[in-house]
Amino acid sequence: MTVSAQIAKHLREVYVGKNWTWSNLKEHLTDVDWHQAVAKPNNVNSIAALVYHINYFVLAAIGVLQGRPLTAHDKYSFDLQPIQNQQDWDTLVTKALSDAETLASLIETLPDTILCETFFDEKYGSYYRNLHGIIEHAHYHLGQIVIVKKMLQSAAENGD
Repeated sequence: MTVSAQIAKHLREVYVGKNWTWSNLKEHLTDVDWHQAVAKPNNVNSIAALVYHINYFVLAAIGVLQGRPLTAHDKYSFDLQPIQNQQDWDTLVTKALSDAETLASLIETLPDTILCETFFDEKYGSYYRNLHGIIEHAHYHLGQIVIVKKMLQSAAENGD
């Protein structure tokens, strides 16, 4: 298996399972309804905002791997359109899972030799650094999603 294929596998695992942590986005988002998705307990980021934020950088990487310029900016990475119903929430989750698969498919076609090359601009480092950064970023925010879910569950159990 190539290094690129291993990176693609690792990305898929944070989204759909069987990674080292045995925790994944699909599992933790499946039972979240749209009201929970937009809730901000203790004024933290909502689950929906975190999903959008994770996917924002996935979309940026897809663009670069498809030969487009990198146009993403951190300041826009939480600019989620309002989630107003279950369909909006389901669409966001489906898009995030689909976009992750698109990125994984693009990654596994990369020749391993490109992994040490510059990702769009020298200030961003190598392809390897950026692709692993996206995976690390997803794991980081997955942890936040799990904590927000626990906060919401605790509030519901306490009648808050």
